[in-house]
Amino acid sequence: MKHTFAALMGATLLASPLAAQDKDLLIGSTSASSSHYGYFVAVGQLINENAEGLKASVVETGATMDNIRRMARGQVDLGLVTTNAVQHAVAGTNAFDGNAQDLRLLWVYTNAPQNVIVRADAGVDSLAGLAGERFNPGIKGGSTEATTEAVFNTLGLSADYVRGSTTDIVGAIKDNRVAGYVKSGSGQKLDGSTMDIAVSTEIAVLGLSPEQADTLRAKMPDISVVDIPAGAAEGIPAYSTWAFGVGVAAPASMDDDTAYKIVAAIMADDSAQANAMASLKGADLAQMTLDYGTVPLHPGALRWFEEQGMDVPAKLKAQ
Repeated sequence: MKHTFAALMGATLLASPLAAQDKDLLIGSTSASSSHYGYFVAVGQLINENAEGLKASVVETGATMDNIRRMARGQVDLGLVTTNAVQHAVAGTNAFDGNAQDLRLLWVYTNAPQNVIVRADAGVDSLAGLAGERFNPGIKGGSTEATTEAVFNTLGLSADYVRGSTTDIVGAIKDNRVAGYVKSGSGQKLDGSTMDIAVSTEIAVLGLSPEQADTLRAKMPDISVVDIPAGAAEGIPAYSTWAFGVGVAAPASMDDDTAYKIVAAIMADDSAQANAMASLKGADLAQMTLDYGTVPLHPGALRWFEEQGMDVPAKLKAQ
């Protein structure tokens, strides 16, 4: 009888899911009120359904900076990052001065062109013309504000900065108390708050000159320079501006096979991500990653890109 019980127990253990348990992954996202949180729910589902041997769960976090710190502590396995913040983390600069993080990029899923919007009647036709003008560099305390100031410093530009919330600044521009502001675009289109201004006030977009674009490429590796085609809004011609992306990073210690499976599952999807975030409809995530990535791809991710025959920039390959 004892032998029979022991045999049954052994058979039960062999048949148990614990014998071939999926690898659990925690994904750091952002506030549950953000559209980006919904995106990461879709990401988790794609991993669970299409990445064999992996089981993902999404956790609400404080977004980029919180995710980077959680990855360093081993509390999440991958997470949302902006491409400028992750570049500083890997380089050990800015908020990470002397504390470089060993992170690698998996993919970029959206971009945030930084559009310099001014009243058409402000008499300003170039970025240099903003000197002495009342101008908002971005929402107080946000990434746009910090990035704008860094760009202006790098290019030797200046303005009479006016701080405030988007609501405050939109009203001030309409009332002609402020000449303009910097606002993240929605893909290659102008933001909703900018279109609100345009209903009653003619606007213009100030782009980078070729020389300014070259300077940013050489001196600010944490951002990208992008060309926005004509039609960002009715009557707006093509222009160049600076941008950062939003993507997903993981510690370099993630094993290559796991990173490969995750990226393959995400890139094979043609609907779930766009259903979760409408701006991703028709988006080419692979090309966006190559265009906006600022730190090396994880070796597992790099393997996927190279298998597709894509030309991966040198900066996205670990030295």
